[in-house]
Amino acid sequence: MTTDSTERPPLDKARLTSEHPELMPDLAVEVVDVLESTNAVAAARAQEGAPDGLVIVADHQSAGRGRLDRTWETPPGTAVTFSVLLRPDAPTRSWPWLPLLTGYAVDKALKSNGLEAGVKWPNDVLVGEKKVAGILVERLETPSGPAAVVGVGINVGLRSDELPVPTATSIEIELGRPVDRTDVLVEVLNAIREAVDAWELGGDLNGMRLRESYAAACVTVGRDVRVELPDGSVLEGRAVEIDPTGQLVVEHDGARTPVAAGDVVHVRTA
Repeated sequence: MTTDSTERPPLDKARLTSEHPELMPDLAVEVVDVLESTNAVAAARAQEGAPDGLVIVADHQSAGRGRLDRTWETPPGTAVTFSVLLRPDAPTRSWPWLPLLTGYAVDKALKSNGLEAGVKWPNDVLVGEKKVAGILVERLETPSGPAAVVGVGINVGLRSDELPVPTATSIEIELGRPVDRTDVLVEVLNAIREAVDAWELGGDLNGMRLRESYAAACVTVGRDVRVELPDGSVLEGRAVEIDPTGQLVVEHDGARTPVAAGDVVHVRTA
């Protein structure tokens, strides 16, 4: 299907400069017209010593990756795809919260625009049962110390016939009106920066607050789940809570078992 470039304009680079008042401080945004993977570029820049807050944005990402090396690609001009380089000043034990924190921040930003969204543990953002945004967080060891690359992909302007799978959706489909991708990018970047700053300042106490806020936004809690684990085993039960480390607690056969995001192949909800 062909598309008219006037229908889907490029991102407004002028609004994404570090001096622009719309963006929170400590964000340095670089927009590239086409990239295979924003995470790969941000990871390379991290190894070169790039600072916390660097944002690599692809106006079109041609070979994005999700969890477990799943591929992710959308037609030009229809998505928001970016990676944020973070060098968290937070205890290593709290780093597993980063994927969940990012999902919560994206969900919060989309809700502020009228989207009835929710987070599927650990960090997919859904509208109903359909995925509108995905997140991939990678931890790196660099010469300048440990870093995290937070990759986010949001379906903004895809039409129904352009969706990659039946379980996906886009912001425009759900709202029934055109949406400016630059608006979405600015709002989501600010939400992530604000959430990360609060998490770093609050220490373990803020982790507990985040746990409560995340659980309230998480559509997985309170539902029956089937958790597929890397060794081929399956855990079935009811997701009852998020524990202090961000693990999903599954109640089954009179027991409660916490599962970590990094140890899970797939979570299906009933």
